[in-house]
Amino acid sequence: MPPPALEQAELPENAVFKKLSAAIGERTARVGVIGLGYVGLPLAITATQAGFAVLGFDIDVDRVECINAGETMIRHIDGAVLKQASDKGLFEATADFSRLSEADAVLICVPTPLTRHREPDLSFVSSTAAVMAQYLRAGQLIVLESTTYPGTTDEVLRPILEESGLKSGHDFFLAFSPEREDPGNPDYGTSTIPKVVGGDGPLAMALADALYSALVARTVPVSSTATAEAVKLTENIFRAVNIALVNELKIVYEAMGIDVWEVIDAAKTKPFGFMPFYPGPGLGGHCIPIDPFYLTWKAREYEISTRFVELAGEINTSMPRRVVDKIARAMDEHLRRGLNGARVLVLGVAYKKNVDDKRESPSLKLIDLLEERGASTDYHDPHIAELTMSREHPGLAGRRSISLTVSSVASYDAVLIATDHDGVDYGMVLENAKLVVDTRNACARHGLISEKIVKA
Repeated sequence: MPPPALEQAELPENAVFKKLSAAIGERTARVGVIGLGYVGLPLAITATQAGFAVLGFDIDVDRVECINAGETMIRHIDGAVLKQASDKGLFEATADFSRLSEADAVLICVPTPLTRHREPDLSFVSSTAAVMAQYLRAGQLIVLESTTYPGTTDEVLRPILEESGLKSGHDFFLAFSPEREDPGNPDYGTSTIPKVVGGDGPLAMALADALYSALVARTVPVSSTATAEAVKLTENIFRAVNIALVNELKIVYEAMGIDVWEVIDAAKTKPFGFMPFYPGPGLGGHCIPIDPFYLTWKAREYEISTRFVELAGEINTSMPRRVVDKIARAMDEHLRRGLNGARVLVLGVAYKKNVDDKRESPSLKLIDLLEERGASTDYHDPHIAELTMSREHPGLAGRRSISLTVSSVASYDAVLIATDHDGVDYGMVLENAKLVVDTRNACARHGLISEKIVKA
């Protein structure tokens, strides 16, 4: 049945809608999830925990085999939960996309990166839609979760799916519901984060809202797929702009001899009108460094300049180079030597603390920049044992995390704290390092004070 928010709406008569609506309500609908990564895998687990049978799809055969064996390859996701669901017949992963027709609802969780020219790359969405069109059948709900610019569901996804001869809103139903995953967040998981939902017409809206109402604590219906797409961009642009602001304030206050972290900690004691954001060595993760460019690109179609958003992007993308400049100055001042020929240990290559996710991590850019200046680098990360291939930093693939010991720390000219993982003995690092350049205020948070510490 349609959710309470839509009960008063006059929904058109549609037999396939009624059948699917009943299956969702009775938990007999089978859910398909395309893309078993940081978004898709938690979503699949959440659906099984709500009582739905789930068929997970991924093009990586090795990943599929690992997941079916109960190995998720993502640190904060418990493979035992998937294995348990599998043993109960509620979960199966596959690389066989011809089985898409077995799913009643298909949730698309594929990457939406940027091209080298900082433009939206929807190739994963388009190629997935082309495959889906081959197996699309009447009575399916298709939901895109991948972050993208307003209009993608309507202008890109729907036309490809309708090449099947089936029509959205009549034969199948199309919606957009942006993912809101925050890997490693101990307070919020997939099922406890409210879900924004926009549909291509009232029937799609009713079905998508009914499905997600069964998966999460609360849904937030909006008027269209484009509105739902804009919500996700707005959330992440808000963060990107505020991070850019504190990054700029850090530069200004540093010139004045003021510690920006002390300023922020004091300012956040105000119980209203202030929300703390913190500076860093650059932006990381799949969303915040990328999403603003999706909006600026789309805005150009309407001959609108997004100057504020673009300025924030310029500030944030400049931070890694500023950090490297700060390391060079610190080495000259404290060690009387330059970067060329120096050995630098980078602490942390994940994009944020306590996760094993290196997507868009500023640490990778920092390593490249340091080596461009003639330094040799190693890294230590308790969550990432080896660097895998990435499009922007292919030369770093295969490098392995070194052991963090007294002798290893002492062998470097400088230690750069790029990611402030909790599982690092910062006291030992400070005691044995010649110089510590701290981009995360980690030393101060651990009560460590020394002339060897330089904040960057």
